Amino acid sequence: MELHLFDKQVYTNRRAILKNAVGIDGIILLLGNEDSSMNYKDNCYPFRQDSSFLYYFGLNVPTLAALIDTETGEEVIFGNELTIDDIVWTGTLPSVSEMAEQVGINKTKPYGQVVDYVNKAVASGRRVHILPPYRPENKIKLASWLNISLNDVAGQVSLKLVKAVIAQRLIKSELEIAELEKAVSISVDMQLAVIKNTVPGIKEYQLVAKAHEVAIAHNAHLGYPAIITTHGQTLHTHYYGNTLQEGRMVLCDIGAENNMYYGGDLTRTFPVGRSFTSRQKELYEIVLASMDHAISMLKPGVRYRDIHLAACEKLAEGLVQVNLMKGDPAEIVAAGAHTMFFQCGLGHMLGMDTHDMEDLGEQYVGYTDTLLKETSTFGLKSLRLGRELESGYVVTVEPGIYIIPELIDRWQAEKKYLDFINYDELNTYRDFGGIRIEDNFLITDNGSHLLGKYLPKTLKEIEALKG
Repeated sequence: MELHLFDKQVYTNRRAILKNAVGIDGIILLLGNEDSSMNYKDNCYPFRQDSSFLYYFGLNVPTLAALIDTETGEEVIFGNELTIDDIVWTGTLPSVSEMAEQVGINKTKPYGQVVDYVNKAVASGRRVHILPPYRPENKIKLASWLNISLNDVAGQVSLKLVKAVIAQRLIKSELEIAELEKAVSISVDMQLAVIKNTVPGIKEYQLVAKAHEVAIAHNAHLGYPAIITTHGQTLHTHYYGNTLQEGRMVLCDIGAENNMYYGGDLTRTFPVGRSFTSRQKELYEIVLASMDHAISMLKPGVRYRDIHLAACEKLAEGLVQVNLMKGDPAEIVAAGAHTMFFQCGLGHMLGMDTHDMEDLGEQYVGYTDTLLKETSTFGLKSLRLGRELESGYVVTVEPGIYIIPELIDRWQAEKKYLDFINYDELNTYRDFGGIRIEDNFLITDNGSHLLGKYLPKTLKEIEALKG
């Protein structure tokens, strides 16, 4: 097995920054993930290491844990050596100590000794800093090691550690940006393969296969389950059984994760046949105008929440022009009436996770102590990123228009937003579907930089790809 790693000094420097941010305050305990059985013990889901563990310790190997003592500077990786039975079935790996040395760690212990270090720290009255566990097996381990109930584990999460990790991982280094460029470019190739192979009569799952083929050919894989659907109004559908029909569109949201665990996240919407219908063109241009307006606002010091709202106004402006909405776009957005068409957020952070660091808490990753996440307002409650942008952030921009018949029926029955929504006209769009266009951007000192190869997005460019 080949380990894909940065130079060991990268990990040493990252851990030094983390120790300095947490300060002399107990021990930091980071848990890696373990294999998880799918339908019987020895048939496991594809392994994916915890991203924060990868960030600081680099090793994409199951059943490891790591400890940093903020007072003594001691750093330990815990893991068990392979048995001969392991080697027979899975082949050899470097020893735990050999792997640890590659990421700048010179001390290793058997996995079972983690509890000894934790018990010693607790007995001495020292803080054990942990991140929120999202895997049930890690939650069970922490409860056992800390001698607390499962329900009490959340109360032991260290907000100091959470905020320190987020602050560090938010700003992407040149090495990380280079990996993101690679991952996004692979994602572009995946999109092109899907678009060029889309013809009437085939099934969605045949297009999913094309995306997987390209990813695997680049020694990568999908960073999240593909969204390739003719029912684009369903934001995160993973059903692939529909037959593509002339006159319909396909919404394709896919992203590659490369062998250094960085990912892309791109969406394009395109016709099943060679060209869009006139209605599809009208609404596509509205989404594209919203996207371009949002991109023009990307720069340090601007709150992403404000970019989201500005993009919503652009959507509303276009929807008024095609008679689906009425009134002043600013008033439409202030009232929330635009969420009939755009129910989600404009974008999110991107990095080692598609929704970067979402396991650490969206309220801390996408927001700050002075800008709190709205949790009840339709539309804004789904905005994962609101905070002020900084140079080094990597974000997605992905406006859309989604015509959801069930939402039309509910709001029309409630006589909701009658001053802003033309329900008679909207009801003629019930079978329209949805449109989303998405690209990935690095925030620079003066603006933004499009990551990866250029992926066509204008109507003319998309139709040219269809031949």
